[in-house]
Amino acid sequence: MARTLAEKVWDDHVVRHSEGDAPDLLYIDLMLMHEVTSPQAFEGLRLAGRKPRHTNLLIATEDHNTPTVDIDKPNPDKVSAVQISTLEKNCKEFGVRLHPLGDADQGIVHAFAPNLGLTQPGMTIVCGDSHTSTHGAFGALAFGIGTSEVEHVMATQTLSMKPFKTMAVNVEGTLPEGVTAKDIILAVIAKIGIGGGQGHVFEYRGSAIRNLSMDARMTICNMSIEGGARAGMIAPDKTTYEYLKGRPHAPKGEMWDRAVEYWDTLHTDEGAAFDAEVNIDADSLSPYVTWGTNPGEGVPISSCVPDPSDYDDPAKREAISSSLQYMGLKPGTRMKDIPVDTVFIGSCTNGRIEDLRAAASVMKGRHKADSIHRVLVVPASSRARLQAEEEGLDKIFTDFGAEWRNAGCSMCLGMNTDKLAPGERSISTSNRNFRGRQGKDSRTHLASPLVAAATAVRGTISSPADL
Repeated sequence: MARTLAEKVWDDHVVRHSEGDAPDLLYIDLMLMHEVTSPQAFEGLRLAGRKPRHTNLLIATEDHNTPTVDIDKPNPDKVSAVQISTLEKNCKEFGVRLHPLGDADQGIVHAFAPNLGLTQPGMTIVCGDSHTSTHGAFGALAFGIGTSEVEHVMATQTLSMKPFKTMAVNVEGTLPEGVTAKDIILAVIAKIGIGGGQGHVFEYRGSAIRNLSMDARMTICNMSIEGGARAGMIAPDKTTYEYLKGRPHAPKGEMWDRAVEYWDTLHTDEGAAFDAEVNIDADSLSPYVTWGTNPGEGVPISSCVPDPSDYDDPAKREAISSSLQYMGLKPGTRMKDIPVDTVFIGSCTNGRIEDLRAAASVMKGRHKADSIHRVLVVPASSRARLQAEEEGLDKIFTDFGAEWRNAGCSMCLGMNTDKLAPGERSISTSNRNFRGRQGKDSRTHLASPLVAAATAVRGTISSPADL
């Protein structure tokens, strides 16, 4: 029987098939951990007198609560300091490998693992973080799990899960200049809505996807969850192999050849059926920006803020009105007329080396607008930071008037000291623009690094073409 990519990886990891609606038992190849969702799981093992089944298949980093400045000094946030120190104590007690602040391989959980070659095609990967779908860019089946599930995987290296439906997201054509992977995924979510993919694993396909770099593919898979998906995947190919080869945990020698032989089978068979399909014309895409309070409320940058009165559905009108009231926007306002206070470039969505290069290409030789309060540039991993400094990107950022920070989640979720003030408006390369996401009563517009950088130059939402 012809199978999709997701079905192949699933089938290769089933420990026990269940009858009817009962979940299957799935073997987990790798679990990533951080300071926020791990404490209760470690405590559960401790209370039960259990040890992790395979410590070599667990790896941790510090990212969500970490400061991005003065990392050699005491953490000013007491709650964050406790969470980080607790992770360090737990990893030491249970023998789990940890990359702490100051380590060259520390970074956001979804950035440091690919850097090390830990993320590989055909794997099942879990983490107590919804954006674990990032790793699907390698042809892995990767998804976020809850705290109790984290404990279960630590104890058994398995997870009970119901099989998913599948959705093909076909993106054909060539991206116009200035249009990026972030614009693709924002366009997809705007088309299907934040619940459009519920219960599905997305497989991104088509010529536009095949032409993307690994950094760009990770951006797309990262935000699959924002469209309601359980996971997002892209079939591995030569681009994937070139990225992985030579990385610390990638197979070597004969094992590499055997791995590639298997990875080459990880594609959707001809004739395999998807439960749903979505088609996107890459040639017609333009930069996208969100205007509202969820990632599905986005429009092309040349468009205007929607008017609730243009919609017949009362629920839709009410939703738009509510979002506009929170965002402090009037119907019909041109997106390019919206002024911004803060620019954030970073996160597990767009904090990789290619994203930093893109932002620097716009900022080089320019200076931030006087109306912009601050520009934060936060690499997703310490490796990305070191690479950027080797290339002199840090000097471009600081000359521009931006703050060059250490790796971490930073302003993406405002769980650390990097937050917006109430009512402050940002343009952000992160993945969520929920109410209060970046600080109490904060207002967030999602965009690509190119758009964020251009906005920092002009002071209002802009694309590089506007410069």
